[in-house]
Amino acid sequence: MQQSALARTLRTIAGWLVVGAFFFPIYFWTSVAFRDAKDIFNWPPIFFNFQPTVRNFEQVFGISLGFGYGSQEAVTPGGGNFYMGPRLWDSIVVASLSTVLAIVVATLASYALSRMHFRGRHEFVNWVLSTRMMPPVAVAIPMFFIFKQFNLLDTYVGVILVHGLMNLPLAVLLLKSFFDDIPAEIDESALLDGASRWTIFRRIVLPMAKGGIAATAVLCFIFSWTEFLFVLTLTQTGLKTVPVVSSTFVTSIGTAWGNMAALGAAAIVPAFIVVLLVQRHLVRGLTMGSLKQ
Repeated sequence: MQQSALARTLRTIAGWLVVGAFFFPIYFWTSVAFRDAKDIFNWPPIFFNFQPTVRNFEQVFGISLGFGYGSQEAVTPGGGNFYMGPRLWDSIVVASLSTVLAIVVATLASYALSRMHFRGRHEFVNWVLSTRMMPPVAVAIPMFFIFKQFNLLDTYVGVILVHGLMNLPLAVLLLKSFFDDIPAEIDESALLDGASRWTIFRRIVLPMAKGGIAATAVLCFIFSWTEFLFVLTLTQTGLKTVPVVSSTFVTSIGTAWGNMAALGAAAIVPAFIVVLLVQRHLVRGLTMGSLKQ
């Protein structure tokens, strides 16, 4: 009994150590957003005992919280214009609409792959899986010339299409596994009762798979939110997302770590809100299915 209690205690301690190891970098990065430069570069490092300030957020988002930096022309001593409010909005629009695009297409495709038997179905699934293995750098330059030909460079439509296509293979494979977990007998019974295939999909199968759809949507949103290469390649002067625009914090006199941390801390919030909105379905969705054919 004592060994069992000791083992539980050791497991608890080990669990807290693992959680701390994962969350400490997030805490430290967020704390940097609320520090002055002298506290950021202090040695030995300061983890808790520092004077918090919102000056970095004022400079980055052009808001006034009492320090006089609430202007869209807010600059650092190095001369860089770090007003990033529109860039955060660009990321939200691109990630949200590309997720909707990927989920709508993938839901229809994965249901067809799960329920309808046609020649070459398994080969098609394998082909979808193989496209996910292609490195993005292999198609970035061809994409640039194609988008240039169709005037899609530096546009929401172009980036949303690319992110939607990037997430589509993963979404199809995940959603197919979720639909496979729903017994096909349900569809057969509804067909015998006179329901159409579309009615079965919309009113029966789709509500049963909402946990898997929520989990897939979260993954698509996060992948789009953090994507760097395609946005860097397909945008020039206007549209920029948070991962790409973060490189502008490197100035001639060094890196503006406080401003970069403020943007990074703010960028965590939308992804956290998305996870929070679907948390009821997320755990069930992540454990609902496994990839199978």
